[in-house]
Amino acid sequence: MTHRRAVALMVLVTLLWSLAGVVTRHLDAARSFEVTFWRSAFNALALIVVLGFMRGPALWRGVFHAGPAVWISGVCWGVMYTAFMLALTLTSVANVLVTMAISPMLTALFSRLFLGHHLPARTWGAILVAGAGIAWMFGAQADDGASLLGSLVACAVPLAGAINLTVLQHVDEDVSKTQDMLPAVLIGALLSAFATFPLAWPMQASGHDLGLLALLGIVQLAIPCLLMVRLSRELPAPEISLLALLEVIFGVAWAWLGAGEQPSASVLLGGGLVLLALVANEGLAMRQARLA
Repeated sequence: MTHRRAVALMVLVTLLWSLAGVVTRHLDAARSFEVTFWRSAFNALALIVVLGFMRGPALWRGVFHAGPAVWISGVCWGVMYTAFMLALTLTSVANVLVTMAISPMLTALFSRLFLGHHLPARTWGAILVAGAGIAWMFGAQADDGASLLGSLVACAVPLAGAINLTVLQHVDEDVSKTQDMLPAVLIGALLSAFATFPLAWPMQASGHDLGLLALLGIVQLAIPCLLMVRLSRELPAPEISLLALLEVIFGVAWAWLGAGEQPSASVLLGGGLVLLALVANEGLAMRQARLA
């Protein structure tokens, strides 16, 4: 796969991820843990079908005999699935996405500390510019009285995401053995569904809600997460994490256009800095690849 195609697919992944906020705002009765349970349950069902078709009986052998890396990644996926939806029910879409956008800084730090990666100056520069934009947006959201609890819950997403990307990168760099990491996505979905099931009662979701939550579980979650695991073999972890910041732009725009959550001028300015950092980093990467 070429670098340009891998980047294009990662942009598609972020576009699909960004649908969660606006779809959640159109639910009738489902709330909090019930929202998380149904999305994770539909995600697990979709993954069982897709991975079952891809792997056959080997899928469940891979799950039950998975190594530590697969289970660590699975727990990370479970934390991300659960914390993200809970945070969306506690605070605004923009606040959740802005909080999640600290992931590139954490991923770069973990890659440097645990994998010994020497990051190019352009990536560090992009992270710093994006970080400035995120700090600007987060400050504006805090001044507007956004839920502190929602922000704290949302912080679990970039932390787990950074650990997950670092683990995926470590596995891909280990030439001594081949490790199938796709079952980790299924493990995460099952862990999230089982953990939130007891807390989801009494169930209040309408038929309309179940349709939207099925859309989230399959299109917004299962498909892009499988793609992201595949792309971890093509793109370095910090670059994936940086591209994932596009979810902030897409998600805020969807919530604004589709649910009436209009962001402030400071949020738009901060998002512009994030987008500028992404474009500059990817442009320099493509130029260097052509020169090489």
